Amino acid sequence: METIRLTVTSEEAGQRADSLLARRLEGLTRSAAARLLEEGRVTDRGRPAAKNLRVQPGQVLEVQLPEPEEPEARPQNIPLDVVYEDRDVIVVNKPTGMVVHPAPGHPDGTLVNALLYHCGESLSGIGGQKRPGIVHRIDRDTSGLIIAAKNDAAHLALAAQLADHTLARTYECLAVGNFREDSGTVDAPIGRHPVDRKRMAVVRQGGREAVTHWEVIARYPGVTHLRCRLETGRTHQIRVHLAYIGHPILGDTVYGAKKSVAGLTGQCLHAVGLRFIHPRTGEPVELTCPLPEEFVRMLEKLRRNA
Repeated sequence: METIRLTVTSEEAGQRADSLLARRLEGLTRSAAARLLEEGRVTDRGRPAAKNLRVQPGQVLEVQLPEPEEPEARPQNIPLDVVYEDRDVIVVNKPTGMVVHPAPGHPDGTLVNALLYHCGESLSGIGGQKRPGIVHRIDRDTSGLIIAAKNDAAHLALAAQLADHTLARTYECLAVGNFREDSGTVDAPIGRHPVDRKRMAVVRQGGREAVTHWEVIARYPGVTHLRCRLETGRTHQIRVHLAYIGHPILGDTVYGAKKSVAGLTGQCLHAVGLRFIHPRTGEPVELTCPLPEEFVRMLEKLRRNA
């Protein structure tokens, strides 16, 4: 059982405790937060917090989180945009809005559910029952190329390439603001946000190394079309790094503007390219996929207004 200490900020003063917990703790709904309060798992100065507690600045709540129940992945007949497939690997162009693997709050409808139906039992077991075949992830509201392994040997080989950066991933995005330079690198460690556990952040002490290379494809009034290459693969890496340098991704309501952008269902970020060494043949494989319709429509709008 995990115990978490949350310190209330001045901006959060007056909020209900269940609302605060749901906002600050990843994967926790407001109803689940209310259950924690009812069960006495939330304490204020060592005593169970009241169910209707309204928090005050500087107040410290201790939360005992039970071990999450792992949903069992089951095959589901969900259409897949397969870009490449053989007996060792499968590469899919994941749509915006699809979660990669089952998790609390997303028990089905995931890429894993679709892969289990498409591939049958021919997926690597290294990721366990929850993540069979999954070598790396991309965010729910990010689209593009993701690779899965069909056997353990392929999984181990691809995981090693991911670690030594020979498995290369290229993204395109629309970033808010104008860039002075044509290219650059963000080298800043990333870890869990110290206040909001649903977010990641640049964390100088305790963060993990994270390096993102970017270059300008085109410039528009107030928006820049970028190509980004990951040297490391931290959670939300491109989103965090671009927000850190003052250029959040268009449509990113977590690290950018809180209001969604008309015409976008997620952030305008797409995994457009993937390069790896085939685990069986040793030959390089380089794949690309087109930009999604929403991204293309946004580019057309920007060009018309330029």
